[in-house]
Amino acid sequence: MTDRVVVTGIGLVTPVGSDSKTTWNSLLEGKSGIDYISLFDAEGFESRIAAEVNDFDGEGILGRKEARRLDRFSQFACVAALEALEDAGIDMATEDADRVGVLIGSGVGGIMTISEQHKVLLNRGPKRVSPFLVPMMLGDMASGQVSMMIGAKGPNFSTVSACATGTDSIGEALEMIRRGRADVVIAGGTEAAVCEIGVAGFNACMALSTRNDDPQAASRPFDTGRDGFVLGEGAGVIVLESLEHAEKRGANVLAEMAGYGASSDAHHVTQPHPEGEGAARAMKWAIEDAGLVPENVDYVNAHGTSTPLNDKFETIALKRMYGDHAYNLAISSTKSMTGHLLGAAGGIEAAFSVLTVKEGIIPPTINVDDPDPECDLNYVPNKAVEQKVDVAMSNSLGFGGHNASLVFKSFQQ
Repeated sequence: MTDRVVVTGIGLVTPVGSDSKTTWNSLLEGKSGIDYISLFDAEGFESRIAAEVNDFDGEGILGRKEARRLDRFSQFACVAALEALEDAGIDMATEDADRVGVLIGSGVGGIMTISEQHKVLLNRGPKRVSPFLVPMMLGDMASGQVSMMIGAKGPNFSTVSACATGTDSIGEALEMIRRGRADVVIAGGTEAAVCEIGVAGFNACMALSTRNDDPQAASRPFDTGRDGFVLGEGAGVIVLESLEHAEKRGANVLAEMAGYGASSDAHHVTQPHPEGEGAARAMKWAIEDAGLVPENVDYVNAHGTSTPLNDKFETIALKRMYGDHAYNLAISSTKSMTGHLLGAAGGIEAAFSVLTVKEGIIPPTINVDDPDPECDLNYVPNKAVEQKVDVAMSNSLGFGGHNASLVFKSFQQ
């Protein structure tokens, strides 16, 4: 059993950068990654905008043959995992592979492959369906492919909790190391759902923004003019280690992972609880797990989807959890720039929270031009703020009533 777990590596593939350095710099500049959809012809769709990953070279990094046998969501995960391992300075040749785990989740898995191969089935018949359909579409395959790619032989599975997936994956990785089952876990989330059926489905449940005339202003969390989230894609992966293992190999510690809390609203399939009860409980349990009190928290990376209900109810949850201290918090929704990466959101936002602690700079919530009076907290509007952050929280809320919160703090020996 071990008490302390630290973050030693970060890997990111996002709509604002194909690596962690580019992504972080884009966030601090308030750069939006949202534009018109290029991955398919979106003419006739209610939403014709998305946050796509540009300049992604999966074949160049993974090899043409290998990349072609992976759905886009698995490619993202593999590339992000390689960057995270390099950032952590981990050489698998010198590691005990049995003590290295992989927990990378996805909310919808290989939806692109399913969509493409269903067209093949209808147009060309069952014998023309790809033999790689099943391994490409399975939601656990991002985690499985990373495990095979790097030779990690410890626990390897995928959590699925909709938009809380990446957060729960990292939380369970924390618990796995605490239990003594692994020394190192590569954890996070990945998603690639910008395809016809993905956009049409979210449009059908009226979740997406239809601000097609101004893509970069479409994701506007906590603003009066918000009308839905913008679908994004990418992956966020971090390397967690027991402190003992990290110190033994002389690792550069980015932050300490201190707490995890998860709860269920048990309320509605898509809408958050109107009193924020479940989200507040997840936050409470994460803070307690970290051995802290609410007043210790300096920054919250909010779920902040830019939907009318989420932002209002998450604000209620923050007030319910933090009381008067809610007004002292710096809070931002980086989805204003990256869009909503569904199961990958918690992975990239955990990484952003770690970087906020490490760098002492809080990324902004852009497009807060007319703040909603019911969302009256400090959402760090439009410009990044330099501020020392000792404790950061990352929140994720998912369809099905899932709530998950992570707590990171500055590392002290």
